[in-house]
Amino acid sequence: MRPSRRILTLAVGLVLAFAVPFAVTLLLTGSVAAVSKPEPKNLGSKQPEPRVHHVVLPINSDDPTTMRALISTALNLPKYYRERNEPFEIEVVAYNAGVHMLRADTSPVKDLLRVVRGLTPDIRFVVCEATKLGMERAEGHPLVLLDNVDLVPNGPGRIIELQEAGWSYIRS
Repeated sequence: MRPSRRILTLAVGLVLAFAVPFAVTLLLTGSVAAVSKPEPKNLGSKQPEPRVHHVVLPINSDDPTTMRALISTALNLPKYYRERNEPFEIEVVAYNAGVHMLRADTSPVKDLLRVVRGLTPDIRFVVCEATKLGMERAEGHPLVLLDNVDLVPNGPGRIIELQEAGWSYIRS
């Protein structure tokens, strides 16, 4: 083999010895040269949609003071977000003794709840169906809930699902 050919072969071998492992490393780690992302196109003066605030308010007590505290929160939060022009959602989840808050026959705050509904019509009230069924068995008659109250299979389970979906949890 001639000397110039040997040098060429040695040079190619050295380049391959460094270039191949380097290229493999880049491919395996996903490291590539920084590529700038294109700027989002200006769509005029349209502002991005504000983030919706989601709040779950649990009630598991038959204490009227606790219920009034929850109602106060349910009235003040929407006012706060309306003043800031930010969308919001509130869901009240009643379970255990808190179901009394939403019962037509035992609610000590049903008049206040009418005020809440009038000022915040999109608030959602739900009752734990498992608690409701247990109360019906214990009392021996069907329970009548206030108007526009929905059932969920399990109150604490509903709270967990909402939190996992990013809802904030506020305890009264």
